Amino acid sequence: MFYGTAASDGIGIGNVMIIEEHTLSYSPKTVIDPDAESQRYNDAVNAFCENTMAQADALRASTGDKEAEILEGHIQIIKDPYLNGEIEKLIANGTCAESALEQMCDQFITVFSMADDELTKQRASDVRDIKAGMLGILLGVKEIKISDAPKGTVLVAHELTPSMTAGIVKENIVGIVTETGGKTSHSAILARALEIPAVLSVEGAVSSLANGQKVIVDGSEGIVIESPDSEQMEIYTQKRDAFIKERRELEKYKGKETVSASGEVYELFCNIGKPEDAVKAMDFDGEGVGLFRTEFLFMDRDAVPTEDEQFEAYKKAALILKGKPLIIRTLDIGGDKDLPYLGLKKEENPFMGFRAIRYCLKNNDLFKSQIRAILRASAFGDIRIMFPLITTLDELRAGKQLVENIKLELKEANISFDENIKVGVMAETSSAAVIADLLAKEADFFSIGTNDLTGYTMACDRGNSDVSYLYSALQPSVLRLIKNIIECGVKNNIPVGMCGEAAANPMMIPLLISFGLTEFSVSAPSVLKVRKTISQWTKQEADKVAEKVMTFATEQEVTDYLKTII
Repeated sequence: MFYGTAASDGIGIGNVMIIEEHTLSYSPKTVIDPDAESQRYNDAVNAFCENTMAQADALRASTGDKEAEILEGHIQIIKDPYLNGEIEKLIANGTCAESALEQMCDQFITVFSMADDELTKQRASDVRDIKAGMLGILLGVKEIKISDAPKGTVLVAHELTPSMTAGIVKENIVGIVTETGGKTSHSAILARALEIPAVLSVEGAVSSLANGQKVIVDGSEGIVIESPDSEQMEIYTQKRDAFIKERRELEKYKGKETVSASGEVYELFCNIGKPEDAVKAMDFDGEGVGLFRTEFLFMDRDAVPTEDEQFEAYKKAALILKGKPLIIRTLDIGGDKDLPYLGLKKEENPFMGFRAIRYCLKNNDLFKSQIRAILRASAFGDIRIMFPLITTLDELRAGKQLVENIKLELKEANISFDENIKVGVMAETSSAAVIADLLAKEADFFSIGTNDLTGYTMACDRGNSDVSYLYSALQPSVLRLIKNIIECGVKNNIPVGMCGEAAANPMMIPLLISFGLTEFSVSAPSVLKVRKTISQWTKQEADKVAEKVMTFATEQEVTDYLKTII
């Protein structure tokens, strides 16, 4: 039995197919004709981009836009002017294309691998994938054909790259096991999007398992069982069938209100990163969008999007939602989200530094352009504005004042907008939680970001395996802050939502019902499961659970108790 990271729920039972990476070895040679070598390199880049776009289109058809963007990002990286410029310089000095590519990619991999946060480290994986793909083209090595895998296959690989994943025929793959990757890695994201059980970071999986060997993959618990006996097969076959049955039963919750067993009605929204994601939100029966991460509009480009470009994006999302709420979070950059063209200075601790609302309030032109775009788009739907990383009342007031100033400008220009647009706070810092009573008097709504709230409260980086045991929204300290935020909102008659990952956690839901949360915002595939979970609780039952939980002193006690009642 092997243990790893539970990355994608479900039970997979099948036969192993080891994904063996091709040997991409070569003998570096001195180039005699740099122009010809440069042309060979550029031909390889064009072939890589063509292949990758085809893979992205295939991935978009099977999973959606968000997953396809991972591969499209590879095209942006290989076309990066700096990367290509340095490679061309090496070739001009007599270095062969393979060696020039490898030198520069390895530099990028080293830099990204040294980052403190998991998301930046993930870029190293992207560059490794790009390097392998480009070397394969330059050396004439054929691509790995995952698309040829037969039905009932469990893929086992050192690392399942996005380019490999694009070749998956979903109906044929029953499980994924890798030696690397975590819950936020691209392998995990893609496995969840494909709804394939996956266990990642299984040490020695490739060398320990054999082609054709029968295995069980428990993606919910992070367990891989090799050569299972008849008793294990029976137990896990029943678990698999129960999981599949539950997934099918969720369909009956489509088109229904999100309501508790005692009749309380809730709003169940989705989190999106681009306008097109609103389509997926509606397809999964979301009741609106609780978080539009606008920073994605600013990424993978070399200049700030214009006001009109932003306006069209926000308008598009609003029209797709057809009058359902659209909460737009203003630009949240800094921390793990760097935009090179903005020239953000290097900081020792970027997560505690010049980011989000702090950056926007000091860069008035950029912030003003975004607020104008949001206000203009508000004429086309129920749009609301949300400020990220609020830590003081002054920040909220400054943001609201800018909104009011731009309203006056739009009125003078005779441009339509929602004059009663709501302005809220992303409650994701310990400070915001502590002064929630003050913020609630001046905000139109709260939305709790549990990811950052947990990280800041517990002083731990979710991407750091050494302290990951601390990263849980079920920590008593985090629960107390969540409870305080919600109660302050309720007391001041403003709605309180939650857009962090905890909003979809079945163990957290009865607590949120008891505390008084009014809106859940989750990933699109989680909508029906959350709706079902909410429907199973009465307010009275939830209150009893919360009362008990709030007496516990440790996260382990909280978790152990909740596991007995979920």
